[in-house]
Amino acid sequence: MSYQAEYSKSIETPEQFWGEKAQAVEWFKQPETILSQDENGIYRWFADGELNTAYLALDYHVENGRADQDALIYDSPVTDTKRRYTYRELRDEVAKFAGVLKAQGVEKGDRVVVYMPMIPEAVIAMLAVARLGAIHSVVFGGFAPHELAVRIDDAEPKVVVTASCGIEIAKVIPYKPMLDEAITKSAHQPDSCIVFQRPEVEAEMVAGRDIDWQEAMATAEPADCVPVKGTDPLYILYTSGTTGKPKGVVRDNGGHAVALKYSMKSIYNIEPGEVFWAASDVGWVVGHSYIVYGPLLAGCTTVVYEGKPIKTPDAGAFWRVCEEYKVKALFAAPTAFRAIRKEDPDSEYLKPYDLSGLETIFMAGERLDPPTYHWTKDTLGKPVVDHWWQTETGWAICGNLTGVEMKEPKAGSSTLPIPGFNVQILDSAGQELPNGEQGSIAIKLPLPPSCLPTVWGDFERFRTGYLSEYPGYYSTGDGGYKDEDGYVFIMGRTDDVINVAGHRLSTGEMEEIVAGHPAVAECCVIGVNDPLKGQQPVGMVLIKNGVDVDEDELEAELVGMVRKEIGAVACFKKAIVVQRLPKTRSGKILRKLLRQIADGSEYSIPSTIDDPASLPEIEEIMDRHGLVTS
Repeated sequence: MSYQAEYSKSIETPEQFWGEKAQAVEWFKQPETILSQDENGIYRWFADGELNTAYLALDYHVENGRADQDALIYDSPVTDTKRRYTYRELRDEVAKFAGVLKAQGVEKGDRVVVYMPMIPEAVIAMLAVARLGAIHSVVFGGFAPHELAVRIDDAEPKVVVTASCGIEIAKVIPYKPMLDEAITKSAHQPDSCIVFQRPEVEAEMVAGRDIDWQEAMATAEPADCVPVKGTDPLYILYTSGTTGKPKGVVRDNGGHAVALKYSMKSIYNIEPGEVFWAASDVGWVVGHSYIVYGPLLAGCTTVVYEGKPIKTPDAGAFWRVCEEYKVKALFAAPTAFRAIRKEDPDSEYLKPYDLSGLETIFMAGERLDPPTYHWTKDTLGKPVVDHWWQTETGWAICGNLTGVEMKEPKAGSSTLPIPGFNVQILDSAGQELPNGEQGSIAIKLPLPPSCLPTVWGDFERFRTGYLSEYPGYYSTGDGGYKDEDGYVFIMGRTDDVINVAGHRLSTGEMEEIVAGHPAVAECCVIGVNDPLKGQQPVGMVLIKNGVDVDEDELEAELVGMVRKEIGAVACFKKAIVVQRLPKTRSGKILRKLLRQIADGSEYSIPSTIDDPASLPEIEEIMDRHGLVTS
């Protein structure tokens, strides 16, 4: 089937389309109601079906000939450890840990918070919770106690599962003291905490509350899979909210399983038995969908990597993993490839490795700028697929269906809407804009399977945050346009559009131009307050390693490039060199924070920041250049 036929069917007859895709899932009770509406008027998928996601990810494959195939490969350059689990071995570990949780009173519908590093036990914990029909909420390992406490109070877990430490480049981060402090701060108190002791740090245990993972597993009775409804929650995943209080995105079991299994073939062109590597973290939605659930639902082998794209030990780390495990598809954020490019601009670390088995590179998590797209494509000689999605959707909204019909990519575009996503570009009045005009990106209801049906414990926040701006649509909060071929270009969050003397300009468009300079490794453009023009764009650039440039000359060249491509109306006159940019742990540049610093307004350091020490440095540079409004 062609892309257009597949997509049209999904939009015109969604019940028939998704009813057929649901046949690929082994239900305990086949759903008869494909699409319905709940008491809040929200569309729901497969409401009367019964299944268990952990069964689909493990037991089903053990029972159908994949028991001895690798399910999970663990590769940890930071601890010099490698380990493989077959489907049978992983199923047995998950069943035993489900027994540990069951012994602590965890039942269907209970919540379990998982606060762990990138180790197999994190995956085992997630699947064990799902096996019991309970709901996991994974909190990124190393989150500050306050942020962890907020999530504990919101999810109200019966049990928290953690490890004694996480390991970063050249440093060990004890987790247990942070968890203990978080529990002290939180009003809700979990019944127990299960602690996986790592050899690098031994955690101190709280008598009567804390349980040693290894000791509990030694005597655990395996637990069976508990059937749940298609609309029962599988997990809660917190994402940052505009109010400062994180939003608990709810993912249901049925729609999630159907969409992710469909996506593994249609988007990623991955067949059962092949190796798929999402170089992310289980604390993020990419880790949930494509380290844990997607590959295992599809009968593939997934890679759990405890390391970085550089410095563990070098900029060849990704290429080594791809060669060693015969990875067919690699999925990572653009920031990973920018880091590799900056560290190894001539690709010396690529030369020793044979990447003939690697077919496609997928990128998401932030806007893929054309220079990074071209560098990756030219350096590796492989197709690079940019796709766009959100924590809220759980899988791609726009992308390239490499397993259906591979479309010709366009740099800067996430290609076409994925089947089920009726993507439209709207003006401020909610009217659809013609191709070529920028506006707000919205998705016409119903959303396809896997998308959030609510925010945990706060439906009104879900309604006002996503459904109220454009009635009948889900508002993505992103801006962009479609070109004459219908390709979607994401230009950034709608608040990344700046107003210069009445002209609405995209900072993403300016970033494309600045990033195209041969000396620039990475950049961002923000709008700072200007008494005359309202806002004025300012570029911040990182220089490639080993490149020697005069900063004033570079600024003049960048200003000239933006003026040539956009025109004098952009008023782009300042580009300053910085040593680093404040980012989240998933690699997104904290543009809003940079704007707040420039505006001289109060700001709170987000829990997701990777390097808080970058902020004083940035403030000092911005102040020195006269960018901070007093």
